[in-house]
Amino acid sequence: MQTIRIGGVPEHFNFPWTLSKDFGLFERKNIDLQWSFYSAGTGAMVADLKAGKLDMAVLLTEGAVSAIIKGLEAKIVKQYITSPLIWGIHTGKESTLQNIGDCAGKRYAISRFGSGSHLMAMVDAEVRGKKIAEDEFVLVENMGGATESLNGAQSDVFFWEKYTTKPLVDQGKLKRIGEFITPWSCFQVVASNSILKENPEAVKDLLGVINFATKQFMTADNSVDMVLENFDMKPEDALSWFYSTEWNTDFQVSEKMLENVMHSLVKTGNIEAPVNPNTLVAEFVALI
Repeated sequence: MQTIRIGGVPEHFNFPWTLSKDFGLFERKNIDLQWSFYSAGTGAMVADLKAGKLDMAVLLTEGAVSAIIKGLEAKIVKQYITSPLIWGIHTGKESTLQNIGDCAGKRYAISRFGSGSHLMAMVDAEVRGKKIAEDEFVLVENMGGATESLNGAQSDVFFWEKYTTKPLVDQGKLKRIGEFITPWSCFQVVASNSILKENPEAVKDLLGVINFATKQFMTADNSVDMVLENFDMKPEDALSWFYSTEWNTDFQVSEKMLENVMHSLVKTGNIEAPVNPNTLVAEFVALI
């Protein structure tokens, strides 16, 4: 049996992985899937991929592309979510900030450099013709750390997935002052070069399982009910999230999408220059 260590954020997007593991779908393919949740997000998973502590990870698209270009020994092996991510823009409960336009020169809470909370803040600023200085970023590790930082006046604004933070907004622990929609598909599955060299067929079998699971999840009558049972979401939020989210069920990745991501990363100064999209994906991935 092939052991594969994979990480992902503890959010509703990754529920199909949990279901697949619980139903023994990976074991049927002779795969011992060791799943780890990373509350610190993409930046933390990239660090563990580099350290050899993970074989695969479900990363935010911009974080995956940036990390590979900067030397992460890994490839994109599957587009996971084809729909964009809706980022909530948050401040502390006592903050006087009213919208993102008030945030020039403010301190941005981020989980890690290279994380989505970091890169999306930069992309949003660039779209508005602004720049965020490096010393305006405050490391907070995760959503809990951000809540403490924002309400302790150690930082001022924080980008995080809208529905994950909504319970904190509903409870009055955070304020949402805006939203930002990622201008590309939001999650990619990445595999280390070592696991791709060691056992590419196991990687493809694993991805075949998740393709099947996500297809079932998108069409099952009880999917929203399962989300409500397992995540802190209101029924109307679960419905809105479910019907605005689309999982990819093949091995195709948009070349134009990757080019769009690299264009934004260059404009924000995160990478120096784009690369050939073929160098970002595994051999069995079809660029379309």
